[in-house]
Amino acid sequence: MSSPPKEPFDPPGFAEAPHYHGHRERLRERFRDAGADALSDYELLELVLFRALPRRDVKPLAKALIGRFGSFAEVVHAPELRLKEVSGLGEAAITEIKLIAATASRVAKGRIDRQKTVLSSWSSVIDYCRAAMAFADKEQFRILFLDKRNHLIADELQQVGTIDHTPVYPREVVKRALELSATAIILVHNHPSGDPTPSTADIQMTKSIMSISSPLGIAVHDHIIVGKNGHASLKGLRLI
Repeated sequence: MSSPPKEPFDPPGFAEAPHYHGHRERLRERFRDAGADALSDYELLELVLFRALPRRDVKPLAKALIGRFGSFAEVVHAPELRLKEVSGLGEAAITEIKLIAATASRVAKGRIDRQKTVLSSWSSVIDYCRAAMAFADKEQFRILFLDKRNHLIADELQQVGTIDHTPVYPREVVKRALELSATAIILVHNHPSGDPTPSTADIQMTKSIMSISSPLGIAVHDHIIVGKNGHASLKGLRLI
C-alpha cells in the first residue's frame, strides 16, 4: 500500500487561499458565536483540519471521515493505522485529530483529580472512562486505585488484549493494590463492539477479584464496562 501524500509545508505568515478563506472564517464565526452545538460533526472536524491543511478545501475530507467512521467522536478516537488509510490524510492532519482525543481524555481525568473523593462525582468517573477507552479498537483493562477516603491514588492501564478479550489475573490486580496501599479499587474495561452489556466472563472475573481482595481489606467498588453505545455498572445492575 502506498503511503498517503504529505501535506506541503507552509511558512509562517502564509495566507489562506481566498477561495477557502471566506468559508473558513464563516465557520469560525459560527463556532465563536453559537458554540459547537451549532455545527454538524463534519463542520467541527473541518475546524480541526484547518490548521493542518491550510491550502485545501477540507469539507470533502471531513465528510469522508464522518462517512467512514460514523461520528466526530469515532473519527478522533480511530486508530492511527485506520486514519492513514484515508486518502489525502497525512501525518500533520492525523496529529491534529489525535490531539483532540488526548485533550478530551486529559480534561475528563482532570475533573476526577479535582474531586474531594472519586465517588462524589460518579458522572465524572464515567465521562473519563468513556473518553479514555470507549472507542478503542482493542479491549483494555484499567484500574482506579483509591485510598481509605476514596481519593484517587493511581489510574493504571493494566492490560491490552484483542478485539474481544483481555487477559486479567485477579492475584496480580490485588498485588498491585497492596503495593499502592489502596483500600478500594474500581475496575474498568471496554467492549470494542460498542455494546457494554456485561458477559458471564466479566461477572466471574469480577467475583474472582473480590474473593481475593475482600479478606485483605480491599473493596471493589464497581466494575464499569464502557462502549461507544454507553456504559454498564455491574454494581448498578446488581451483578456483584
